[in-house]
Amino acid sequence: MGQVLVRNLHAKVVRKLKLRARRHRRSLQEELREILEEAAKQNTATARASVDQVRKMFAGRTFRDSSELIQRDRAR
Repeated sequence: MGQVLVRNLHAKVVRKLKLRARRHRRSLQEELREILEEAAKQNTATARASVDQVRKMFAGRTFRDSSELIQRDRAR
């Protein structure tokens, strides 16, 4: 098996990963291995199929510009 060393991770990222590992009752190393293995399993065809499905769901629909709503929300 290969090994990977990741340098210069922000402390906040490491904290979040440790919390995630604890929630899954795994060590940090086990959690990182699981994350990387899942990421490597994903393929482009599956992702594109998901995007196409969402596009079909919203085909023909129009949406208004939400920038005004966002500005009002930020002004609160």
